[in-house]
Amino acid sequence: MGSVLAIANQKGGVGKTTTAVNLAASLAVAEKGVLLVDLDPQGNATSGLGVARDSVGRASVYHALLGEIPASAAVRPTGVPNLSLLPSNADLVGAELELVDLEEREFRLRDSLASIRNRYDFVLIDCPPSLGLLTINALVAAERVLVPLQCEYYALEGLGSLLRTIELVRASLNRDLALDGVVLTMFDARNNLARQVMNDVRANLPGQVYETVVPRNVRLSEAPSHGLPALLYDIESKGAQSYLSLAQEVIGRHGAALAARAKSQGGGAT
Repeated sequence: MGSVLAIANQKGGVGKTTTAVNLAASLAVAEKGVLLVDLDPQGNATSGLGVARDSVGRASVYHALLGEIPASAAVRPTGVPNLSLLPSNADLVGAELELVDLEEREFRLRDSLASIRNRYDFVLIDCPPSLGLLTINALVAAERVLVPLQCEYYALEGLGSLLRTIELVRASLNRDLALDGVVLTMFDARNNLARQVMNDVRANLPGQVYETVVPRNVRLSEAPSHGLPALLYDIESKGAQSYLSLAQEVIGRHGAALAARAKSQGGGAT
């Protein structure tokens, strides 16, 4: 089966969707089969890959969560070879309330993805900036959690809340869940506080912080308005290059699973 990573941070504005879109594209460029699941009601990962949210209709992650359609019916290709998208639209806004009364409400995403996850090397889930029922669904569906962390004052406090949530989910809903790693984002080397936060995070989570650090970068900010990941917008930019580097680190961490998958298929990625 493909490795399922939830990209999560309950704090907004930390580069979560930027990381989801650009890591997914960079893994795809590395010839890995990737599915990006947009589980954020804002739908920014969907529009960031050039899909208009009002064009999604009844073929979205929302309709798959509610069991109205199989997830496979909502998956669509993107402009990046090897990268597919399970899109979001405005219907997802009310999903938290609608899921509350459903049976097995925490397992809806896991069950929806079960029939298609083995088509991909990586399934990345872009979570909403909260620890509500949608994010819990992502954590139950995932094997690992990748945390984008902005290098700012309150970063460690927010990280602590997320790590406690991961522990609670592991104890009661998904015993296989683990922290994949922390990705430091929006880093400004000229800022003393940013360097201090980076050092603090690495000291508190030894071996769990990716070496790649994503800088503040204008091209990363501009790319979504064009419906493109950074590597298609400006591959030479520091932002695009950092995510290409991060993708290689992620592939390295999941090397054993990728090798087992390739062996079972008698070939490479789908």
